Amino acid sequence: MEENLELEKPVKKILIVDDEQAIIDVLVYNLAREGYELLEATDGVTAVEIALQEKPDLMLLDIMLPRLDGLSVCKRVKNHLNIPILMLTAKDEEIDKIVGLELGADDYITKPFSVRELVARVKANLRKNEIANIPKETTQEIEEAEEEKDNTIKVNDLELDLDRFEVKVRGDIIDLTLREFEVLKFLATQPGQVVTRETLLEKVWGYEYYGDIRTVDVTVRRIREKIEKDTSNPKILITKRGVGYYIATKK
Repeated sequence: MEENLELEKPVKKILIVDDEQAIIDVLVYNLAREGYELLEATDGVTAVEIALQEKPDLMLLDIMLPRLDGLSVCKRVKNHLNIPILMLTAKDEEIDKIVGLELGADDYITKPFSVRELVARVKANLRKNEIANIPKETTQEIEEAEEEKDNTIKVNDLELDLDRFEVKVRGDIIDLTLREFEVLKFLATQPGQVVTRETLLEKVWGYEYYGDIRTVDVTVRRIREKIEKDTSNPKILITKRGVGYYIATKK
């Protein structure tokens, strides 16, 4: 009998950081059912120590933590590890959300959160990070195998691969967080059409997000820093003053 030589994928490791044990228990229970290995920390200092030692594939990180706040944890971990960090925030912590975006947080889940939504965000961020780390040779093989399957959006110099969560500008791959990708995708599906900040909050951040439109502005600014040659004179992602944003249809 021939043995199945196909290697199983390694179990993804998630570090949950929250000072409320009840929340950790809920997350551990639900994520364990999805097959993930779970690590726990109830304060910021311990979270950094565990992250650097265990090198998890993803972090769920509360902002309000003893010993070291979540924003500081995010900054320290991002300095050493290229992993998705999903921040758990309360609805009234708008300033923290904006600062978190500046520090490189990949996504947000607002308390009280839907467990189903949280699990979906975890899976999406893990998949994006996994795809981003595929060796170049394997990437080329996948691209050749999927040549006939064109699930891309192209607008002038901008190209989005919806299967690989990949963005290219003038042929160069741009590293965006999942949330930044989703904002750009939503705009690129309707090039030339102005989309309001409120619509972006509703459609991209989702029903659970009761947000400040400044969060949209910060995210757009971060996207521009990555895709535009001159952020003071953008050619791809354009602002319609007082209304919203759109993708330019002409160079």
